[in-house]
Amino acid sequence: MRVFLSSSIGVACAAALVLPLSLPSGAVAAPQDTGAGTSVPGSTESLPLVPLGSERSSGVATEQGLPQRDVQPFSLVGVVWDDADAELHGSVQVRNRSAGTGAWSGWQDLETHNAEHGADLGTSERDSGTVRGSTAPLWVGASDGVEARVRADEDPDGGPARASLPSGLSLELVDPGEAPEQLPVTETDASRGQAIAADPDPAGTDQDAEDGAAPETGDSVATDPDDGTVTETDDGTVTDTGVAARPHTAPRPRIISRKGWGANEKLREKQFGYTKTVKAAFVHHSATGNNYTCKQAPSVIRGIYRYHVTSSGWRDIGYNFAVDKCGNIYEGRAGGVTKPVMGAHTLGFNTNTTGIAVLGSYSSTSPPAAVTTAVAKLSAWKLGLHGINPRGKVTLTSGGSNKYKKGQKVAMNAVSGHRDGFVTDCPGNKLYSKLGSVRVSAAKYQGRS
Repeated sequence: MRVFLSSSIGVACAAALVLPLSLPSGAVAAPQDTGAGTSVPGSTESLPLVPLGSERSSGVATEQGLPQRDVQPFSLVGVVWDDADAELHGSVQVRNRSAGTGAWSGWQDLETHNAEHGADLGTSERDSGTVRGSTAPLWVGASDGVEARVRADEDPDGGPARASLPSGLSLELVDPGEAPEQLPVTETDASRGQAIAADPDPAGTDQDAEDGAAPETGDSVATDPDDGTVTETDDGTVTDTGVAARPHTAPRPRIISRKGWGANEKLREKQFGYTKTVKAAFVHHSATGNNYTCKQAPSVIRGIYRYHVTSSGWRDIGYNFAVDKCGNIYEGRAGGVTKPVMGAHTLGFNTNTTGIAVLGSYSSTSPPAAVTTAVAKLSAWKLGLHGINPRGKVTLTSGGSNKYKKGQKVAMNAVSGHRDGFVTDCPGNKLYSKLGSVRVSAAKYQGRS
């Protein structure tokens, strides 16, 4: 399996703000952090964890963490470690001190099984040498104090020893920075008092203007599926033109661009990675918690983006799209919303798919109707660009997961949950149970009966 990589040239000035000019062919920009004192907002503070306890007979550290301490401002937290192939068999918990009230939270769990969100094994992104093991990040809001503990699981065979913890454990405190501008709101969800996305103008299907340029050495040039132009409005939403109408296409929903949510394009690699087509959409929950308002959603996405790149060593944010609890849709990984951008969201099935992450945790919390409506509209439009029926089945080839061996051909729903390709809780029981109705609605948006 090969990933198509291309760089952007000859783009309109407005589009260049979202997708900057690339490095020369073959060059790869190393992820870099930007701290306080620079013109680019946001920062990451990395704090190595220290041993708090050990298994007496072996002396192996079975608990690591940090005592309560003052830290620089942060809003999102996660834990990373050196070896991306190492599993953290244990629990990770954090407490944070609110910057506004000074009050400490209770202990909060971080999702430790996060390896299934990532680049496929054997790809250039996974084999870059920069990828680290990581928990899912957790959004805690503006904070200036932290406490953390990581505890290894008990021996599964019932003995006194615990599993050893991965080496190089580090607490990552992410400040997403201030948004460059306030995104407009168009409608109020009276039940929650938060912004909800307005229905888009269904003026036809859209497409992007990044013309395929020189690829990274050793990879093929992506074939541009469309040949139109892209413009960007003042509120950061993208409007594309030029795609010929196809049977069973759906109107393009309103999508807030990377510029709209304030992406720092200096963080990601400059090359764009493409696959050949999009046959299926995998739905996820970000597992970052539900303690955010929709006004804060761009900050949550900037935090996830920085965590994926700076802390976890990925080339860009892993998801192709994000949806907040009010149904607002956001562009994820760079490369063009109408193009088959290779994401890092469903280990083993990133090829020929797109990843949609609903911001929040939906194992025991039901997603609002605005969420499932947005996922249905987005799936209908994105799959419609490639002639896929959202209610249909497609055949995907596994790149290797804990559910399907590499090379195995698997029949999947065109709109699937992450757990359909990997043994995981994602996208949570409550969100997963809604995918049947999402498929039905998406098919109707495409004009299918």
